[in-house]
Formats: sequence, C-alpha cells, structure tokens
Amino acid sequence: MIDFAEIKSEYPFKSNIIKVKSYDYHYVDEGKDNGEETLLMVHGNLSWSFMFRNLINELSQDYRVIAPDHLGCGLSDKPQDFPYRLETHIDNLESLLFALKLKKVTLIMHDWGAAIGMGLAMRHPGKIARLVILNSSAFSLPWLPLRVNFLRIPWLNKKFVRDSSLFLNISLQMLCRKALPPIVKKGYKYPYQTSEDRIALLRFIQDLPLDPEHVSFEVLLEIEHGLWMFRETPVCLVWGMRDWYFSRRYLKRWTLYYPQAQVLELEDAGHYVLEDECARSAAFIRDFLSQPQPASIII
Repeated sequence: MIDFAEIKSEYPFKSNIIKVKSYDYHYVDEGKDNGEETLLMVHGNLSWSFMFRNLINELSQDYRVIAPDHLGCGLSDKPQDFPYRLETHIDNLESLLFALKLKKVTLIMHDWGAAIGMGLAMRHPGKIARLVILNSSAFSLPWLPLRVNFLRIPWLNKKFVRDSSLFLNISLQMLCRKALPPIVKKGYKYPYQTSEDRIALLRFIQDLPLDPEHVSFEVLLEIEHGLWMFRETPVCLVWGMRDWYFSRRYLKRWTLYYPQAQVLELEDAGHYVLEDECARSAAFIRDFLSQPQPASIII
C-alpha cells in the first residue's frame, strides 16, 4: 500500500473540505485572491487534483487556484452507492462554486473534466472569464478507441478497472510519452488502491454517453449545444498531439466551436500533457492569462 507521506513532497498542498450531499468533497485552494479571476482546475478520469500540482505551484504565485477532486476521486469521499453521472459531477462542482462564492472564474479543464466544467459554465455563463482546455471533449463523442470501447463490456470493465489496478497502471504508461518518475506514478495511484477506491473510475467509463438511450446523453447534448455561448470568451487550447484517445480530431472540433482560441500544439506530448510538457504548457497558459481581461463579466 502507498502511504500519503510518500507523495507529500509532490503534493504539498493544504487539504480543504466542503460537504456535498453529506460527503466530503476535497479541494486545493492555493494562492491569494487578488481581485482578479480565480483559476478553477477540473480533472477527468484516471486522475485527481494531483495532475495539476505543477500548474498549481506555478500559477498560485499570482492567482487564487482551486482544484477539486470529484466525488469518488482523489481525496474526496468514495461512496459506493452514489450516482456517478455527468449531471451529478456538475452539481457537485456547482456546490463548490456556491460554497466559495466564486464570481469570476477561469476554467482549466482536462479529459472528462471539460464536459463537467462546461456544464458548470452553461449554468453560470456570466461568471466565466476565460477557458483553458487541455486534451478533452465536451461534445458528443465521434468514436472511442477500441482499447477503451472494449471496457464497456460489463464483466471486462469490472475485472480490469474495478477489481484490479491493471487498467490504471496500463493507462499511466500508455497515455504518457515520457516515463513517469516512480513518485509521480505513486501519486496517481494513491487514491485508487482498492476495489472500493476505484468505484468512480469504472463509473466514468460506464457513463460515456455513446447513444441517445444513455442516461447522460441528453445532458452532454445540452452542453454541446451551449458551447456557442462562449464564442466571444477568451479561449486557450493546449494539446498533446500524440494522444491516441483525445486525438487531433477533438482539437479540430474545439477550434470549430472556438475559432478565436489561442492554440499550443505539443507534438511529442500525449494525453497527460501536463506530465509530458508541463513547462511549455504552463508558460503558454501564463501568457494567455496575462492578456487584458474580458470586461463582460456579470456578477
């Protein structure tokens, strides 16, 4: 078993908790509120706020940075009978927005965190200052790689995702272009060491809405139809071009929605773009944030 002390040097942040539906919802809150926008970092599956650790260290020097762990993920509670669906993840993030009384937010989103983050943005468009989008999707999925699609088979996904750490271990190896240091691997694995810990990892896969009958399909479709609301919002796209999951076709689709976006294409980075190319990603995002702020924020 991995002890938290083993990863503390990589993740030195103070833990904060709010209650969401009687469960502990964990988040990092670093930096100082300087009266400018707050940076809200939203992770996806096979991850937690640990993924943003280097970006938190970099940007919290000048901004207030908040990075939550979805219920079932990271250091948040992992209830076994919770409805881990797109809509409930958005509800939980909205609870954090209200609890912290955030008024002017830049969303920094990765993986399925983009659908969750954009779901929040649709509910509160007047609070969104900017969008920073890493390898992700917030629209109907045109396809799934075979290596992910086969995990939707009930007995397989339980065996490989829930009952063992095999899927997590393989993903950490396959989704990065550069080998992760042992301490970083431990960091990603720490919250997901038992079958009970991995409940949300499985539910994320089961919640991929690939057909109109799926419980989350309508929610995702509403988010997709609402993306136009941010056509005049400053947008930054940082993309690992060697990502076999959220491939170049997803980046192209984002640019169709947001032709105003500033784009950084990282040719030798994979899905975990902040592991493969954190320094270049952070510098590009910092430059984007330093540009004149949008004035049309409705509090």
